[in-house]
Amino acid sequence: MEHEDQSSRSDSASRPESAGDSEAAMGVTAKLDEKDRECAEAKERYLRLYAEFENYKKRAQRDQLDYTKFAAEKVIKELLPVVDNLERAVAHARSANADPSIVDGVGLIVRQFLDALGKCGCVPIEAVGKPFDPAFHQALAQVESSDHEPNTVVEEAQRGYLLHGRILRPSLVTVSRRPA
Repeated sequence: MEHEDQSSRSDSASRPESAGDSEAAMGVTAKLDEKDRECAEAKERYLRLYAEFENYKKRAQRDQLDYTKFAAEKVIKELLPVVDNLERAVAHARSANADPSIVDGVGLIVRQFLDALGKCGCVPIEAVGKPFDPAFHQALAQVESSDHEPNTVVEEAQRGYLLHGRILRPSLVTVSRRPA
């Protein structure tokens, strides 16, 4: 009998301990689940922050490239009137029958100037004979013309320029229209 008493005592003693153990295990499991959620949230915050930082780096690199590309924009805008005046001087000298060697010399300077601008990424906009495009041309006047298609640039008053594909100055042009 003593043996039965001891075994029944051990059964009854082991039950509360296993219930306590299971409650403790459930508490540990709940804490573990909470920590897993916290870890997942922290990982998600980290990944978002990492992605934002990578985007920032790409934006900063792109901004730096744009800055270096267009850093000379202000200087080039100041020099374009000089090119215009040199071109006008050459055109006037040719029409006034000036000394050909001087006209050719100034013409070479104009070409050299335009080549230097081209090396900086500044290129003239081709306008005459092209369809009028308000993105590249600014219309000063319209003329009736049966020789040209309507809305075609027939004359350029001032040459326009692009800097790395971006409009630096639009062309000032005269556009054709149908005869009345």
